[in-house]
Amino acid sequence: METRRYRGFTVPRLFKEISVNQEEAAERFYQRSIAGIRRILQALRIDVTVVGAENIPATGGALIAGNHTGYLDFALMGVGPHIRGKRLVRFMAKQSVFEVPVLGGILRKMNHVPVDRSKGASSVSTAVAMLRSGNLVGIFPEGTISRSFELTHFKTGAARIAHAADVPLIPMVTWGSQRVWTKDLPKRLHHVPVIVHYGEPVELTGDAEADTAELKAQMQLLLDAARDEYAQAHGPFGAEAWLPRSMGGTAPTVEEADELYRLEKEARAERKRARKRERR
Repeated sequence: METRRYRGFTVPRLFKEISVNQEEAAERFYQRSIAGIRRILQALRIDVTVVGAENIPATGGALIAGNHTGYLDFALMGVGPHIRGKRLVRFMAKQSVFEVPVLGGILRKMNHVPVDRSKGASSVSTAVAMLRSGNLVGIFPEGTISRSFELTHFKTGAARIAHAADVPLIPMVTWGSQRVWTKDLPKRLHHVPVIVHYGEPVELTGDAEADTAELKAQMQLLLDAARDEYAQAHGPFGAEAWLPRSMGGTAPTVEEADELYRLEKEARAERKRARKRERR
């Protein structure tokens, strides 16, 4: 694939620039935050290649569903919309993140969507309303970082929300971000290439289970393509900790990752109980 540079990112040579979305470009705080992230990525020599940004609508609502392999995935999902007319993504994130001092205020200022898992219907309603009002919303159907770096267990929320809002459901994947910063592995905050792929909208039927299966299938195709491109451009790789077992790496299998997640949840619940006991 022949490429060129555009706004600090690598894009296909035939990528076409479009007019700026004036309403979203006017959100100065969010736009300045994106500009800051872009400068940080450039300073760290984290080269992000973006493919398929033309699948993101220039105006109107759409739900972007991505895989989740590292802590940079929120920023990376927003790169495609940024080069597509400076569009902005409102992310669905755990309520607990919004309760962190300072960070919570920043997230609210950017109109991100808190997800209280004990009140799921409320979060869904908020996301649907934002989509209907013309926003892009980002979601990670797996709900947590995949330690196996494979697509794992998808929740049906993305399909249900997109269908209820009557907006496109756009599959996307990142590959390489787990090398930068993820769970259980050392950070590598410099000289790492990353690929971001956006696909064509998933055709929704209203059957949440079937639509979720189709979303996962489309994301797997994108992931396979991204992995192939990454290996051709930056490989070969050996038995790396950031590579899934299916690719000759040493990352946990899906089953092993499930067990690690179960233990993590138990430990988190125990810490929460301990804090409650201390307050008594």
